[in-house]
Amino acid sequence: MTKAIYFDMDGTIADLYGVENWLENLRAENPMPYKKAAPLLKLNQLARILNILQKKGYRLGIISWLSKNSSENYDNAVTKAKMKWLKSHLASVNFDEIKIVPYGTPKEKTVDFPKGILFDDEEKNRKNWIGQAFDETKILEILKAL
Repeated sequence: MTKAIYFDMDGTIADLYGVENWLENLRAENPMPYKKAAPLLKLNQLARILNILQKKGYRLGIISWLSKNSSENYDNAVTKAKMKWLKSHLASVNFDEIKIVPYGTPKEKTVDFPKGILFDDEEKNRKNWIGQAFDETKILEILKAL
């Protein structure tokens, strides 16, 4: 069995909802909140732990939704902003899989290893996940225990 760890971005590792006027900007198809979102945890610690786990055989992935009711151009801008955010904040992590998919896409049907671990702030995603799923509150503690 392949060991895998997946992370949602918005509300899990990136504080999209803490960006001022985030919803108004998303509705206006402005990707600024995705660019400006602050990290929700100490990403240098996260990167260090993830690199250790990857050496132990874990596959690492990102599974994140695009904005609700968005155009193709905006989806492209959001994807670019999310990829840049990852490169900027988690540059030392070599993710095996990054999936940025339309809003509402079942995450468990999108990734290569749905029996892995998922960290996601969305309860529905955690309930539907096939493997173990956790919210965003204890990411570092849970990963350190692996």
